[in-house]
Amino acid sequence: MYLCGKELQNLAALKNLIEIVKIASRRKASRIELLDDTTLRAKNSKFREMYEGIENGQFKNDRDAAAQLYGADPGDARYRQLKSRFRRRLLNTLFFIDAKKPDAADYTSAYFTCNKEWTLVNILLQNKGLVPAADLANQILTTALKYQFSDVIVNCSRILREYAAFNSDEKAFEQYGAYLRDYSKILAAEIRSEELYQRVQMHHYRPTAPSDDFETRLDAYCNELIQSSESHHSPVVNYHMYIVWIMRYEMAGAYGAMLEVCTQAEHYIEQHPLFYQEEKRILFYTKRMSAYLHLKDYKRGRESAEKCLRDFSEGSEVWFLFMEYYLLLAIHTENYIQAQAIFNQAADTSEFRKLDGITREKWAIYEAYLQYLIESQDIDPNFVMKQRRKSSRLSRFLGTPPAYPREQKMFHLLIIILQTLFLLQRRNFQLATEKIEQMKSFISRNLNKEEFERPLQFVRLLQRLSKARYRANELSGTEKPLKSLAERPFSYRGALNELEIIPYEKLWEIVLANLK
Repeated sequence: MYLCGKELQNLAALKNLIEIVKIASRRKASRIELLDDTTLRAKNSKFREMYEGIENGQFKNDRDAAAQLYGADPGDARYRQLKSRFRRRLLNTLFFIDAKKPDAADYTSAYFTCNKEWTLVNILLQNKGLVPAADLANQILTTALKYQFSDVIVNCSRILREYAAFNSDEKAFEQYGAYLRDYSKILAAEIRSEELYQRVQMHHYRPTAPSDDFETRLDAYCNELIQSSESHHSPVVNYHMYIVWIMRYEMAGAYGAMLEVCTQAEHYIEQHPLFYQEEKRILFYTKRMSAYLHLKDYKRGRESAEKCLRDFSEGSEVWFLFMEYYLLLAIHTENYIQAQAIFNQAADTSEFRKLDGITREKWAIYEAYLQYLIESQDIDPNFVMKQRRKSSRLSRFLGTPPAYPREQKMFHLLIIILQTLFLLQRRNFQLATEKIEQMKSFISRNLNKEEFERPLQFVRLLQRLSKARYRANELSGTEKPLKSLAERPFSYRGALNELEIIPYEKLWEIVLANLK
C-alpha cells in the first residue's frame, strides 16, 4: 500500500501532534492561572479589585492599593502575596492577547504572532521536540519572509538549517544558509539604524542647542542612514532614516525641510502597504503637525488633521499625542473655538479616562487654559456658557496647586501662571502681585534658568507690570525681556519643560489688552 503526498503530510502532522502531546503530558501545569473574564467578573475577587484599580487610575502606588484592598500598608503579607500572584497571572495572560483585533494592522499582528509562536518553538526545543519545532519554525518563516521580519527570519533559518543537516537534506541546508547570510546583513543594518536613531534621540529633547561636534556627527548619521536604506530593502532601516532626518530638521528649526521629509515618509508607507503600521504613520502626521505649529500654519495643519482623523482609529497613545499638537496649533493661531472642539473630541473618547497620570494632568491644564481664553476673549456668549458648564474642574487649579514630583514642576509653574492670569482678568491686583513674586521665587529655587529662559522672561514682564501698578501706559523696562523672547522663539518637541499652552508673547498681549 502506497500513501500519496497529502496523506504523507497528514501522517507527519499527526506525528508532530503525538510528540507535542508527550511533551505537554510530561510538563503539563495542573492549573493555568490567568486573569480571564471569569476571574475579573467575580464579585469578591481581589484580583478583580486590583485590576480595576490599576486600569481606572485609582491606584497610583503600592500605598494606595494596599490601603484600598486590605486597609493596610504595602508591607502587609496579604498585599505582597496578592501582588506577586497578580503579576504572575497578568504575565500568563499576555500569551493570550488577541493579535487579530480589528484595529491591529496586518504587519503589527503578524509580528506579534511570529514572536509568540517563536516562544513555542523554543519551548519545544528545550523539551527535545526538534521535529515539531522545525515544522512550526517553517510556518513562522513563511510569514516572516512576507513581511521582511529580519530577526525572525534569522532565528527560524538557524533552526531549519539544523533540521536540514539532521535529515541530510543538502538542498534545504543551502536554502536556509542563504537566508541566514542575506538577512543577517539586513538585521545588522537594522540594529545599526536603531543605534543611530537612539543616539539622536538622546540629544533631541535637550533644551540647549546641539554642540558643533554633535551636529557633525548628526550629518554623518543621516548620510549613513540614507546609504543603508539604499542598500537594504528594510522597513526598519527606512523608518529610522526618515525619523532621524525629521529630528535633525526639528532641532535646527528648519520646519519647511521637516515637512518635506514627512511627505517622503508618508509616500514610502503608501508605496509599501505590506509594511504599513498605523502608529508609525500617525507619528509622521504628528511631526507634520508639529511643523505646522511652529510655522503657525493653521490652514494646512487643519487639512492635514482632517485627513489623519479620517484615516485613523481614535484613542491610541500616538493619537492623543497628535491631538495635543493639533490643539496647540489651534490655540497658537488664535482659533479658540476650534481648540475647544478639538479638546472635546479627545475628552469624549472612552480612552481619555484611561490616560496615564502625566498625560491626563496635561489635558486637564489645557482645559483650564481654554476656560481662561474663553473668559478673556470676545467669544460668542452661548458658546461661553456651554463650555463653562463643562469646565467644572477649573476650581481645582485656582486654589492651592496640586503637589507635583520634581520632573513635573512645569505643571506647577503653568498653574501659577494661570492663577495670575485669572487674577489679572478679574482685577484682583493685590493677589496677582503675590502670585508674580511666588512665580519668581519658584523659578529661582526649582528651575534651571537656561532651560526655562522663556517663562522667566514672562515673569519679568509681569514684574514690570506690577511695578507700573497694572497701568499699561506707565510700563517701562519691558524691552529687554521682549527681546530675549524674540531671540529664543517658542520650540516644543514634546518635552514638558518646553510646553507653552499660550505663547508668552501672545499671553503678554492678552494681559495688556485686558487691562485697558
